[in-house]
Amino acid sequence: MRAAGEPAAQDGLFLGLISGTSADGIDVAAVELDGARVQLRAGRTYAWDPDLRAQILRVSQHQPQVSLDEFGELDTAVADAFADAALQLIHDFRLDRRAVRAIGSHGQTLRHRPRGPRPFTLQIGDPSRIAERTGCSVVADFRRRDVAAGGQGAPLVPAFHRAVFADRNEARTVLNIGGIANLSLLGARAPDPLRGAEAPVQGFDCGPGNGLMDAWCLQQRGQNYDAGGAFAAEGRVHPGLLARLLADDYLDQPPPKSSGRDRYHLQWLQPQLADFDLSAADVQATLLEFTAASIASAVQRWQPDCARVLVCGGGVHNSVLMTRLAAQMPTRTVESTAAHGVDPDFVEAMTFAWLARETLIGRPGNLFEATGAVGPRVLGGIYPAG
Repeated sequence: MRAAGEPAAQDGLFLGLISGTSADGIDVAAVELDGARVQLRAGRTYAWDPDLRAQILRVSQHQPQVSLDEFGELDTAVADAFADAALQLIHDFRLDRRAVRAIGSHGQTLRHRPRGPRPFTLQIGDPSRIAERTGCSVVADFRRRDVAAGGQGAPLVPAFHRAVFADRNEARTVLNIGGIANLSLLGARAPDPLRGAEAPVQGFDCGPGNGLMDAWCLQQRGQNYDAGGAFAAEGRVHPGLLARLLADDYLDQPPPKSSGRDRYHLQWLQPQLADFDLSAADVQATLLEFTAASIASAVQRWQPDCARVLVCGGGVHNSVLMTRLAAQMPTRTVESTAAHGVDPDFVEAMTFAWLARETLIGRPGNLFEATGAVGPRVLGGIYPAG
């Protein structure tokens, strides 16, 4: 139900657009929002043009400098791809474009450097162009306001995760495995007997997700990702390499913290492989175990009372990874968000549809306890249709 005096803009059809750090496709979600009710009307992932994807990966991981002309053209090309994906979903599912209240566009991350004397985060995909191409209002540039307020600009999903997945009777972790893995730690909704209120939600990037595995698989097999974990299943985990990977100092840093593909990439991995003579499959198996072990360690350290881990993102389709996660966390139930009625492929896209509504209403979209910002902030900019 709508609270007294709350604007009607909170209700209706919203679209969410995101391409994650893996750049493995543009996820589009059409979400019906009605007060606290969140319903996925349609969702689909649309492939990048291969040349454009290669350029995105090159700029975001391997090439530290690009010309201003190349940057501007890439910004426009990504916007066109996002607009095409939104329009294609509307066509494919016979949605009424006029009924779309707004599109929440995350954009494509090229850099995420929230620490240092001049912190910044950079997502491209010109929202003005998306608005012009689709004829829909667009809310975009969600992360930079949180960074300006002293936060990491990430993660932004915990507020949505709390709204959809929190439970009165058990502590839960929502685990998104994209290129990077991130956690939302949801305490039980029951009042805290000491503080008389809900415990705060915590969220952070806990380390690599699919990104290192994808990059190694592409280099060694010419495949964009390890389907089902078959490549990893051919190899054996190497304890020495695993110990070296797990010694990465990022893993020991306390939250709030966030990371990206500009940290965990093949140039980072190559020195770790020194002194080891391993098959490509053994490296892949060890990278998979690195992802599973770093996630399990973070859950144990920061939410030891967690009873259930709800998994979303591309990693949920890697059956070997899911098996290893369950083995690493034997006292916890590890399951897809599908078991709770939410398609794991579109949780992040749904988040940015939901955040678009929060921005239009004027409600803060960050949980500053998770991001480290000095306080709650309304996120993003609004680019009206027409």
